[in-house]
Amino acid sequence: MELIADILLAAGAMGAGFYCLVLSRRLKRFNDLEKGVGGAVAVLSAQVDDLNKSLLAARHVSDGSSKALDQLTGRAESVAQRLELMMASMHDMPEAAATEPKSTVAPSAVAEESDALAAAYEADAEPEVAAEPEPAKPAGLMFVRHNRSQGRVA
Repeated sequence: MELIADILLAAGAMGAGFYCLVLSRRLKRFNDLEKGVGGAVAVLSAQVDDLNKSLLAARHVSDGSSKALDQLTGRAESVAQRLELMMASMHDMPEAAATEPKSTVAPSAVAEESDALAAAYEADAEPEVAAEPEPAKPAGLMFVRHNRSQGRVA
């Protein structure tokens, strides 16, 4: 009876050892860094680190853009206020009683210039371009620019 109990005990110990060996091999494959879950965890960990770096960089860029946008908005508001002030001051200016006629180039001058260019082209010489008359300056005061170092003029 003792002999049978010892044989069954030895067989049970060998079966448990074999089962432990199989489990050990499965666990090694499971934790393998290239193929198993360990590899997937390592890859995901690296991706999380990269995403954190990208998130920090994007946050830094957005903070800088936000500050720049705030500055530009402030400048735009101050310029808008100055333009409103200028427009309001333009209503107080007297209008010119008579407007000067616009200067136009005479058609005969255009014809003479065209003939001169055609003759120069036929002679293979450089064409002489007549100086264009300066356009007439508009009458009246359109805009007044003040020096920024001086105070505002009412």
